[in-house]
Amino acid sequence: MGACVSSEAAAVVAASGTAKVILPDGGLREYTRPVTAARVLGKDAARLFVCDADGMEFEGLVSAVSAHEELRPGQLYFVLPRKLLSRPLHAEELAALAVKASAALVGAVAPLVFPSGTAGEEKGRRTRSGGGKFAPDLTVIPE
Repeated sequence: MGACVSSEAAAVVAASGTAKVILPDGGLREYTRPVTAARVLGKDAARLFVCDADGMEFEGLVSAVSAHEELRPGQLYFVLPRKLLSRPLHAEELAALAVKASAALVGAVAPLVFPSGTAGEEKGRRTRSGGGKFAPDLTVIPE
């Protein structure tokens, strides 16, 4: 998972002496003192679990950090719904988590979203006055 977040976000985690936890809503919690996974979850332990970002892989099973395990400083964790526990994590889900982590770690307001389209469609124009619609000039390169 670490390779999926931006290099700037990965540097933020590595340089930190805190355990960083990405919440389901995209929020970020940092713990400067040792804390267990059970303490992070609190009353939500029945419906959520904590997982170590380094243990997440494309199509790999998602595993929970033990309730009594202390989160390590400089490490990134996710709080996820129990329905994801012990099932393969699809590429789209992992990518969405990487975007959520990057946004939380670098303080971005929203991820970049690129419209799906084909070459030859009408291209949007940028305006300097701040009004109007913005559409990037993207084209398709056939392989």
